[in-house]
Amino acid sequence: MKLKYSAVVVGGSLGGVMAAYALSSQGIETALIEETSWLGGQLTNQGVPSDEHKYIEFTGATKTYRNFRNKIRDYYRNHPDIIDELKDKEIFNPGNGWVSRNSSDPRVCLQILNGMLKPFSKSGILDIFLNTMVIGAEKTADAIDFVVVKNDDGVHFIEAEYFLDATDTGSLLPITKTDYVTGSESFFETNEPHAPEIGDPEDMQPITWTAAVGFNPNNTKIIEKPKMYDKFKNYLMPFGESKLSWCTPGLAQGSKQEFSMFGINEPENKIGLFTYRQVIEKDYFKTSVPFSVMLINWAQNDYIFGNIYDNPNSEYHKYAARELTLSLIYWLQTEARRDDGEFGYPEICLVPEVLGTNDGLAMAPYIRESRRIKALYTIKEQDISRKYAKKPPHFKDSVGIGHYHIDLHMTTKTKTHFYDQAYPFQIPLGALIPVKTKNLVAACKNIGTTHITNGCYRLHPVEWNIGESAGHLVAFSIKNKVTPKEIYENDKLLKKYQEKLKNEGILLEWPHSVMEEYLWKY
Repeated sequence: MKLKYSAVVVGGSLGGVMAAYALSSQGIETALIEETSWLGGQLTNQGVPSDEHKYIEFTGATKTYRNFRNKIRDYYRNHPDIIDELKDKEIFNPGNGWVSRNSSDPRVCLQILNGMLKPFSKSGILDIFLNTMVIGAEKTADAIDFVVVKNDDGVHFIEAEYFLDATDTGSLLPITKTDYVTGSESFFETNEPHAPEIGDPEDMQPITWTAAVGFNPNNTKIIEKPKMYDKFKNYLMPFGESKLSWCTPGLAQGSKQEFSMFGINEPENKIGLFTYRQVIEKDYFKTSVPFSVMLINWAQNDYIFGNIYDNPNSEYHKYAARELTLSLIYWLQTEARRDDGEFGYPEICLVPEVLGTNDGLAMAPYIRESRRIKALYTIKEQDISRKYAKKPPHFKDSVGIGHYHIDLHMTTKTKTHFYDQAYPFQIPLGALIPVKTKNLVAACKNIGTTHITNGCYRLHPVEWNIGESAGHLVAFSIKNKVTPKEIYENDKLLKKYQEKLKNEGILLEWPHSVMEEYLWKY
């Protein structure tokens, strides 16, 4: 079957959902292609509740993201079994997880995201293809002609004027022969203070295969011992502890930090990890929720043993990442030191319905570090680091804003981890546009960052903003018969496009009330 659209969004990530939303809202006939049965990426099929900056309750996000957050809280306020204290509360954390300001059940996020797209799919302006994989593409010179997709209905050829790569892995880049990088760049390439002397395309942040885990006092079922359990249990981390332990890498290279399950009866006041990414709080419901549930995305199940890009063993590494998560759960059930001094938490159980799978593991692995386009502009550490940039970054081609520290989890080869403070930053348009491929736009965490700056441009509100701005970029290009590169190079076109973004509720710079905190010393 041969299909034709004005734009095709490949990947149903948060960036992909918002790219499709923006395109459809501008009347652009769009196809959205997703490999799994759930849209929403990090928040849904990867099982990672939102990581957000400290200003999120009043600024630092697009209008649509703010509306999305409000709808999450509205859902809980209006839940028939919610406790009375939350019914009229303006700001609260529905899942009571401490890493997020608005953690929530992935099924709630999915419902809201689907609701955002439903009017467009109902009207026929947007076609959504779930459980569909891109298996090929045709390219003439520097332009993509069509992609080839496969699903239960067969093989389809989909033509479009523009293609947006909104996959978490940047999977469209190799298929379309779009230039990209992976792993760490060398200091020679980027001049970044923390870049290694020799770069390594295989040294990247780990994937994590999350799972929905509950604490059920009545549970007695211990999962089958995973086949790779002994391998992970016997693996010593660089700081001298087992991969399966309460210890994780500390903020400084080579250091460690010790946690516990709940932080109860701990003389050292160790922080409890169960509530770290908790998404269901039983005490927030009167009778309907029997136990609390969290999404297990801890440093202990970061898969540091190999890469899934351009690697003949990629399928094995995905399997092993699942095994690592199951091994962590088995260790918690049988061997983990309890807060009361005993060993093993048989109360721990998998909760499959939360992630829509039979086994309780997420539909897809959480991807921290994507393939990244060789872009018209690449964001570097010295652009955004509070240690090395003299002042907060300013990009005249800003298409949005974000804020998060530079957070690199332990890498897959050199086992390097890195944490540093960054300024509230902008998203430059040049980072969304490839150097060569004319009709492809990056719409997820595959934009022009480095291995280092990816560490703060990969979070939920930023990815959402990237996808939304990318969608409007393509819509603007189609309507004005110009290319993204022409918009980037022409100040008049750029300003017109930026005005469109502002009218859509996308902030292009941080308000002075935030930035004065960082500017006072200058």
